[in-house]
Amino acid sequence: MRPFSIKKSLILVSILAIPGFLFFYLLPHFAKNRYKSLPVFGEKIVAKTFHSVKGKKIPDTIYHVVPDFSFVNQNNETLNWSVLQGKIVVLNLFYRASPLKDVNTNLKKIAEGYDRNPLIRFLSLSVDPQDYPYNLKSLADSLGAKPGKWDFLSGDSLRVYPFIRQGLLLDIIHHEEYGKTKFIYGNQIILLDNQHRIRGYYEANNADALAKLDDEIKVLVAEDLRNLKDGR
Repeated sequence: MRPFSIKKSLILVSILAIPGFLFFYLLPHFAKNRYKSLPVFGEKIVAKTFHSVKGKKIPDTIYHVVPDFSFVNQNNETLNWSVLQGKIVVLNLFYRASPLKDVNTNLKKIAEGYDRNPLIRFLSLSVDPQDYPYNLKSLADSLGAKPGKWDFLSGDSLRVYPFIRQGLLLDIIHHEEYGKTKFIYGNQIILLDNQHRIRGYYEANNADALAKLDDEIKVLVAEDLRNLKDGR
């Protein structure tokens, strides 16, 4: 029985070793061919410059980028792209009095999964000019949001609304109805890469869309690491 036991042990070790071999040896060789990058949303312009791939000249593409901004968070600190340099950003629109309370709860579940990942930042931008840092802080505290990881932003509508329409490519309508202020806006979560390009839109109340967002955050992290390795 002893030779048979040794033989079985060798087979078992070989089976267990195969996944590791595939992951650490074969995958790096084939990853570039298998890798599927996330799309880039917005207008694209073919530039007059080129880059080389395997000896072939490929025209560069100029993609839509979300412009810089200057909004304040729940601690009355100013945030802009320089503060978020090199970060992947998950951003959504909201307002404190919104009846859609589960949006922030859904985002909280995703944010908690990246609490220790320094590459990921979460931003919630209010569409209500009456949302000030002091009342956004109480909301942020109730959700356990940490400034520097998940920031609740506000600003004047003259700056916030053009940023939403021209930068995030979403619509926003502010109107009065029966003496009450109403806001209609794209209820989507946006995934931005570290070059401030839009890489995904996800319905904030859709479980499948939120699962896809979680997956594609990981894809974007892998893309960034790959670009870093390639020197891009």
